[in-house]
Amino acid sequence: MGETGGIKGHGAAFLTVFVWSTTFVATKILLVDFKPVEILFYRFCIGLLALLVVCPRRLKGTSKRQELTFMAAGLFGVTLYYLFENNALTFSAASNVGVIISVAPFFTALLASWFLDGEKPGTNFYLGFLAAIAGISLISFNASTVFRLNLAGDLLAVAAAFCWAAYSILARKISGFGYGTILTTRRILFYGLVFLLPVLFFSDFELGLERLARPVYAFNILFLGLGASALCFVSWNFAVKILGAVRTSVYIYLGPVITVATSVIVLRERITWMSALGTALTLAGLFLSERKPPA
Repeated sequence: MGETGGIKGHGAAFLTVFVWSTTFVATKILLVDFKPVEILFYRFCIGLLALLVVCPRRLKGTSKRQELTFMAAGLFGVTLYYLFENNALTFSAASNVGVIISVAPFFTALLASWFLDGEKPGTNFYLGFLAAIAGISLISFNASTVFRLNLAGDLLAVAAAFCWAAYSILARKISGFGYGTILTTRRILFYGLVFLLPVLFFSDFELGLERLARPVYAFNILFLGLGASALCFVSWNFAVKILGAVRTSVYIYLGPVITVATSVIVLRERITWMSALGTALTLAGLFLSERKPPA
């Protein structure tokens, strides 16, 4: 797609991770009166409706194999990923989960080498991965003196990372079907909601629409639905279509860096030497992973 297309792909990946890195604030506000599964249900319903408004035409002519791919993408990227991540946070410290989730690019690289032609990562990717994980670890455990293991929570976080890697591979496959990104993203969100419905029956789900009468709740639900779901799933899938699953996935490393930058700018927090070194290592890892080996 050329240099311009590459710039758009990198821009879309950065935008996606930037928005996703700020969602913890909205989620934390909503968790006062909403269960995690209720937040997921609301945000993806809003995201699906928004994409229907933006692009109301139907996705036609799909084959059975393509529909199965859409179903798998909805299951791994929407239902399982968010359920595993949210439940991991109830068992393990956020620092543990943050580091473990960041291994998703490594899983993506492994799956890509098995299922995608032309996306076999080179030495630079793995060196970048090691540098980024070291940096993310320094950032995440900056305020923690003890690394506390919790088998259940940490395994759930690993499962979440694997699910996102699987989703990225499926999104790459879907990008080759030749349909528009909004149409395919809408189909993925639809299947994600379908698979989420059975979970609602076992989680004391309450519709509780009256809670949205509070402006702070309505605003944050809309932010998660319109920004973090509708916009970001489209932009992520757009980036995967242009850059590929492996190159797009390394932008996940930026999450902790953006959190540090936000805390310094918005909360006026002082950056420590561990955060500074971690940020430098993470950025170095990102650039190294994106660097193509000489021909």
